[in-house]
Order: sequence, then structure tokens, then C-alpha cells
Amino acid sequence: MTIDREKLKQSVRLFLEAIGEDPNREGLKETPDRVVRLWEEFKSYENFNMTIFEDFGDYDEMVVVRDIQFYSLCEHHLLPFFGKAHIGYIPNKKVCGLSKLVRVVNKFAYRPQVQERLTSEIAEFLEKELDPKGVAVVLEAEHLCLSMRGVKNPTSYTITSKLTGVFKEDEKTRNEFLNLINSKG
Repeated sequence: MTIDREKLKQSVRLFLEAIGEDPNREGLKETPDRVVRLWEEFKSYENFNMTIFEDFGDYDEMVVVRDIQFYSLCEHHLLPFFGKAHIGYIPNKKVCGLSKLVRVVNKFAYRPQVQERLTSEIAEFLEKELDPKGVAVVLEAEHLCLSMRGVKNPTSYTITSKLTGVFKEDEKTRNEFLNLINSKG
């Protein structure tokens, strides 16, 4: 889906007017164009080449990338939430380039979103693309809709997880993943 640049610019101008701002003042004149460029950049993450190496042999141990910084936008308040994603999978003859795990997170994070769905979408995409023995995704995030409005609790973090295959079925595998993402170093 492409962005309707003019409609988005008009919407931003209307939003600024609706909250009592002057969209023609110096600091806001270029804001509609900046917002368009931001969303075009976000949309560019939706399509990327998921580099997969097939027939990778007998490697069937856990692959983990932790502390993937992500940023998203709460679909309820249009305020940011951000944090770290931790991804693990156990290959079943296929592996992907490690940087692709970061791109998968961004693919689903750069849109209005809820953390629960974001967690599931990452895991389901990796399941579909890699057909692994299992996938584990844990997201830890601070939500500005919780920190700066409403209850105004800036010390709260939300943690969500999605486990499939051996991560869900086997306690030992699940615990190994959790220990790896919680270890320092």
C-alpha cells in the first residue's frame, strides 16, 4: 500500500489546527512534509528480501538474537512504545541472515500497533518463512500512553511472548531460551 502524500499532509495540517496550533508558524510549516517522509520510511520496511539459506545441514541448535531495539506506535493513542525484542528459533534445515531478524521486527513495528499483536506477527512470520522446529519471541517495552498519560506510571514495562513448537512444548528448551535472553554478556 502506498501513502497518499497529499491526504496525509492535509490530515496533519488539520490535526495541528484542531489542537489549537498554527500550521503556518515557523516550527510547524514543514511538519506535514516531515510526517509524510517518516511514514514513507516506515512503509519501506514492509518489503525486504528474507535471505534464507536452505539445506543448512544438521545444525539444529538454538539461534538467538536478543536486545533488538524497536519502536512502534500505539494504535489506541498514537503514542510511541519502544523497547527490546528477543528472538530465538531452532532451524529445521533453514536459517536466515541474522540482520533479517531485525528487519522482521521493524516490518511489523513500524505501523500503528499493539504489543501483543506485534509479538505474534513476528513469530508467525518466522514460522512461515523458516519452517523451524520452534520460534520464541519476547518483547519488553515502555508505552508512553502508560507513562505520560492516564495513570502516568513511567516505571512500568510490558512483556509479551509468543512460543511455538519445541519452545512451547519442551520446558528445557524454553528455559534455555529464557536464560540466554536474561544473561548478561
